[in-house]
Order: sequence, then structure tokens, then C-alpha cells
Amino acid sequence: MILPRFYPILDTEVSVRHGMEPVGAARQILEGGAKILQFRHKGFLSREAFGWLEQIAELVRGAGATLVVNDRADLAKLFGAALHLGQDDLLPSVARRVVGTDAVVGYSTHNEAQLRAACDEPADYLALGPIFGTMTKENPDPTVGVNELRRLRPLSNRPLVAIGGITRANAIQVLEAGADSVAVIGDLFPEDGNIRARTQEWIRLLGS
Repeated sequence: MILPRFYPILDTEVSVRHGMEPVGAARQILEGGAKILQFRHKGFLSREAFGWLEQIAELVRGAGATLVVNDRADLAKLFGAALHLGQDDLLPSVARRVVGTDAVVGYSTHNEAQLRAACDEPADYLALGPIFGTMTKENPDPTVGVNELRRLRPLSNRPLVAIGGITRANAIQVLEAGADSVAVIGDLFPEDGNIRARTQEWIRLLGS
């Protein structure tokens, strides 16, 4: 598969912390031109959170973009979305029993051992990180760094998404180190609240 270079992740907690209602934030990201959007909700899936996902799924469909649901194979199946799994979630080989063989599945890794093991799993793309220090995870894994990304990249021929602390200031060096795509979380939210303009800025920077 071909991933857009710009891979925005809408973390509901981060969005709310920035004073942005998640559905409104998603709308701006899509209006800014994003072709993929991951919905990440780490807390309890309340009715409110499910409602956010339901509305965001409709927005993504209307924009002709790809929706990715984080962690939850059942929700990905329900909304006909791609699924992204972490090291503490179901293995991709198990999640495929829920989402089927045709669904797009991504899988996060944080070091060489995990990346090698992921190559034996039926994942369409892999993620590696945190490349830099990150404030969007309570207990982040050790930082990978750009040099380690460059060293590990040849271990897999699948599309690789770099994640963790990536900003407009360091994204290009991450791509130059071998990443196919960069996941952006915190740097989606400018101080002025214009997420649409920030998304456009990202796409201009990355060329997709």
C-alpha cells in the first residue's frame, strides 16, 4: 500500500486539552486536505466518544479519505475502517479474525526486536517510535532517534510510519532517514486554533 506522507492522528485527549472538540478538529484536518486520519481514544469508550467516532467516520467518508481506528478491531469492523494496533493490543494475526483479510492493518513497534517480530505478522504497514521525545503518551517507550530509524529501516520492506515528537522542524530528516510517512499528533494544534491552516502547512512541507 501507499501511505500519504502526512499521517495525522486525532487523539481525543490531546484535542480536548487544546480546547478543541474532536469532531470539529477532524473536520478542519480533512478540510485542510488530509487523506488519512487516525482516531485515537485511549480512555473508556463512552457514548460521547462513540458519537465522536461515528461523526468523524462520516466526515472521513465525505472527504474521500481513509479512516483508521486505533486499538479496537471491533470498531474498525463496525465502521469499515483500517485498524492500527499497538504492542499491548491484539496481534494483527488475531485481529484479522475480526476485521477480515481485506482490511488495512497497521502495527506499532518501538525497537529492533519488535520490528523483526512484526515482519512475521499480517500487517500492511508498520510504525516505529517514538523517534523523538513525546508528550502525548503517559509512559512512552525509549526514544528511537533518527540514526536508529535509519539503521532499522532495511529490516522491513513494508511502508513505515515514524511517530513520536515529530514536528515541522524535524519531519524532513525523519523522511530522509527512511520513513515513508510521519505521524503527527501534538503539532496539529496551533495556538491560534486554526487546524485547517496547520494541516495545509504540513502538506505543503511534506509534498503530500
